[in-house]
Amino acid sequence: MTDRRSRFNFGPGTLVAAAFIGPGTVTTCTLAGANFGLALVWALVFATVATIILQDMAARLGAGAGRGLGEALLEAMPGPLLKLMAGGLVVIALAVGNAAYESGNIIGGVLGMEALTGEGARRWLVGLIAVTAAGVLIIGRYKAIERILVALVLMMSLAFAASAIIVRPDLGSLAAGLVPQIPEGGLLTAIALIGTTIVPYNLFLHAAAAKRHWHEPGEAGAARKDAAISIGLGGLVSILILSTAAASLFASGIEVESAREMAIALEPAFGPVARYLVGAGLFAAGLTSAITAPMATAYALTEIMPGQTGTASLNRFRAIALAILAIGTGIALLGLNPVSLIIAAQAANGLLLPIVAVFLLLIMNRRSALGEHANGLFANIAGGLIVLITMGFGARALWLAFERATG
Repeated sequence: MTDRRSRFNFGPGTLVAAAFIGPGTVTTCTLAGANFGLALVWALVFATVATIILQDMAARLGAGAGRGLGEALLEAMPGPLLKLMAGGLVVIALAVGNAAYESGNIIGGVLGMEALTGEGARRWLVGLIAVTAAGVLIIGRYKAIERILVALVLMMSLAFAASAIIVRPDLGSLAAGLVPQIPEGGLLTAIALIGTTIVPYNLFLHAAAAKRHWHEPGEAGAARKDAAISIGLGGLVSILILSTAAASLFASGIEVESAREMAIALEPAFGPVARYLVGAGLFAAGLTSAITAPMATAYALTEIMPGQTGTASLNRFRAIALAILAIGTGIALLGLNPVSLIIAAQAANGLLLPIVAVFLLLIMNRRSALGEHANGLFANIAGGLIVLITMGFGARALWLAFERATG
């Protein structure tokens, strides 16, 4: 019999890729490529490596130690007051943040459908995306949801890969973009590329999913391989989106504000197939993120709530996930600017990331609880650097926003 650990299967890492390649990533990569060509590819490479490092910790926590991040956070708190504060952090980071974030996911899926079919009854399209996501979440069973998301991620990856092949980005410029540089006016875009890839709620999602996916002792190595390959694939998809925008829009000076507009702009030069590919990719990105955001929230909040198991726990999962979806749908139906919704969600993610990452580092150094799955020296140094860099970028972004607001 073949040892399960000796072969590779897509697993929880794919859910992370499905989550971070959402409408925010597609929109940000599109604007980065359209406005700055391939000069900011390095930011995506850094963000992908940083995501792999942090999600590797979450994978070890879930698959190796058998803990979700939410429950591990509560375990690490010494008294009831600190436990209450930690629980509050989880609620703020996930329930509140993802409810708002969900609206951008749904609208992103709608923009993808509009790229395929033309503008129409947006409210009906919002409802269609919401009902589809609800149908998947009601299933509730982890393995079934995972298979659906793996299929959607593969569809999204193929769509954006094919669109990049059609527009043929310049490989020399792509290689030059690997050298860190910030073109004039490109700082906020570089920050956005990093913030849209390293997503705080994915740390909760990955630990919870790894805990459910990997059941046998010693499977932490397989979980880590899944994380590295799946997230690496996700980073490659982001680079393909940026490259498509750079090759088709930057050189020609075409201005767009979203991936939907890029899809439409591609058609005159590259034919309707290019528009359909980008539209299908954007739709898949919106739908997968519309599923994973409520899923992450439901897993994390279920973990920190005492008591129920079995059917009662499954029903609690469904209730929380559908509540997050309903709130996001309600916000999406308000008719707010879709790109503004998406960008606002990314900004909230960027502010939460250093806080969640610091708590993850603290938890992963509890060797008494995690044993061999605790962080080593390299993981601590790399994680610490990521926290410092993201804090620096976040502080700089807040300062620039303050300068703009005051004058």
